[in-house]
Amino acid sequence: MKKYYLLFFVIGLLLLGCSKKKIKFSEKSISDTLATYLALANEDTIPYENRLSYNKKAFAILINQDNDSLNRVNLFKVANRYFNMNNFDEYQKTARIIIEKAKSGKDTLSIAKGYSYLGDYYMNSPRRDSAYSYYSKAEKLYQKLNDKIGLGGIYINIATVQGYENDFLGSELSAIKALNVLRDTKEKYKVYEAYNLLGIISNELKDYEKAIEYHTKALNLAKDNDINGFFERESSLNNIGNVYQSNNKYELAIKNFQEALQNKNLIIGRPNLYALILDNLAYSKLKIKDYSQLPDLFYESLKISDSLKLRNSIIYSKIHLSEFYLIKRDTLTAKKFGSEALMLSRNIRNYNAILSSLKQLGTIEPEKSSVYSAEYIKINDSLQNEERKSKDKFARIQFETDEIIQQKDKLAEQNRNILFFFGLVVMIGILLFVIKNQRSKTKELMLKQAQQKANEDIYNLMLYQQNKIEEGRANEKVRIAQELHDGILGRLFGARLNLDSLNKRQDEDAIVSRNNYLVELKNIEQDIREISHDLNREKHALNNNFIGIVNNLIEQQETVSQAKVSFVVDMEIEWEKIENYIKINLYRILQEALLNINKYAQAENVRIEIIKQEKTLKLTVTDDGVGFSVSKKSKGIGLQNMLSRANACEATFDIKSKIGKGTTITVAFPLETNQK
Repeated sequence: MKKYYLLFFVIGLLLLGCSKKKIKFSEKSISDTLATYLALANEDTIPYENRLSYNKKAFAILINQDNDSLNRVNLFKVANRYFNMNNFDEYQKTARIIIEKAKSGKDTLSIAKGYSYLGDYYMNSPRRDSAYSYYSKAEKLYQKLNDKIGLGGIYINIATVQGYENDFLGSELSAIKALNVLRDTKEKYKVYEAYNLLGIISNELKDYEKAIEYHTKALNLAKDNDINGFFERESSLNNIGNVYQSNNKYELAIKNFQEALQNKNLIIGRPNLYALILDNLAYSKLKIKDYSQLPDLFYESLKISDSLKLRNSIIYSKIHLSEFYLIKRDTLTAKKFGSEALMLSRNIRNYNAILSSLKQLGTIEPEKSSVYSAEYIKINDSLQNEERKSKDKFARIQFETDEIIQQKDKLAEQNRNILFFFGLVVMIGILLFVIKNQRSKTKELMLKQAQQKANEDIYNLMLYQQNKIEEGRANEKVRIAQELHDGILGRLFGARLNLDSLNKRQDEDAIVSRNNYLVELKNIEQDIREISHDLNREKHALNNNFIGIVNNLIEQQETVSQAKVSFVVDMEIEWEKIENYIKINLYRILQEALLNINKYAQAENVRIEIIKQEKTLKLTVTDDGVGFSVSKKSKGIGLQNMLSRANACEATFDIKSKIGKGTTITVAFPLETNQK
């Protein structure tokens, strides 16, 4: 049904062509167009020239595509269609292109398959030694790939080539190899081919019992596994009939030929096999002198073979007709068919058919038997020599192929050694590079550690300096407190005692004055005590003096800049628990930020915040200056220094700025896990 739909599609294309409406394949995808061309090229109901044209169009599409596996698969389809059209020149050209593409793509399977295709090409030519050579190349690649199905098919092809060249023992060995390889596969059709081939070889070697055994196995495979797509059952029955015919068991041969002819679809599905079975049936009848249906069966077979241009079948049908008419004592007709068979045999150089024709003509014309015999002997000797040469040639090809493979293996080993040596040199180079790089990293780490120690020393020095300042302040406060306490309070205390003496006076004015002085003195004494105590404990907790250092930095900023600085710090931060390297890098980043503000920002207000958020110490410096474009890479090293210090502490560094909108720098220092 599918075939008819395709036929209707083609007719539609032709009608569109007649109406001068061109198909615009550009409107379709390339893959759909390609599939259409390939389908049309494979449709045997279309005229040959049209099929050829479609196949060439498919090839034109594929040859310009990328060299991938799908491209090569489709090229194989193109080659198959050339083969089916008997266009063997284009077939072998396409196969060679596939092989080159496969080699470029390092596709070993496609290379092997391409060699197999070239073997098929030479199988259909007089140069069967070339077919053997390409099959041998494919064999080695399939062995390398451990592709049992491909290898089994190649062994069958090699056995076929050897059979054509009458190297029957070699052919038998190759066919047995095919069976051994295919034993555990599901390729029943290839197993059938191997059995069939072994049956034919055994028949040629006159081992008729073995031939029947092999052909019976092939027949059972065809029956039990439903592989009768090309009438394999009928083919096996014909082969069994041939064996019986060769063994002069003509009744059994006729039985198998007649069973094969019971399939009425044979004449339509495989007319060449039908013609062959008809001729075999007629010849077996001739041998047992059953002339019923003779010579009609011969003529029917000859007519079909002639219509199909099956020249070998035509030759043997004419030889058999010659034998028939010789038995019927119609010498002229017998000679006519014998001469035609000889002429056609010579035209196609079928030497076995030439021998059969000469033998038949020698029987028809005894007076010329010496002439025919001489030619017969000459050709037969020549064939035997050619057979020996073919056997030697096959052995030589096998040897040369193995030698080439050995050379390739040797070259591959040399390449491996070179690669190993090169790899060793590279590894040594890499090792030396790693060692050198590691030493550089070690030096860099030592420098970083030295820098870290220097930073800590600087910080400790700053702390020491700040402690000295604070110590001086504290000493000064204590001195003032002592002065207030021991000096002023002492004198005031003496005055109070003197005033107490006024209590001896009992006049009213003295009493009032005395009480007023006493109250005032007590107030002064209390005020002085409070001042003394405040000075002595004046918020001395500057958190390990780090905030004092920052305050000094901010005071310096206010002396060199017009900007107003506001400083906010989280008083709950326990600075003594924070690592010194974090504090020194925070201080340096703040210092660098204020320096940049002084140089470039032209800011009026600067806000500095140091707060703690969970396990993070966050520094934020914001100004309302001119800003800059963050997207443009800065040429200065100020920002780079800040970023480098942040990275040294594994802190996150973020800067946000727009021209005219000021700048905000945020640095988040991760605190140790034990930092609460």
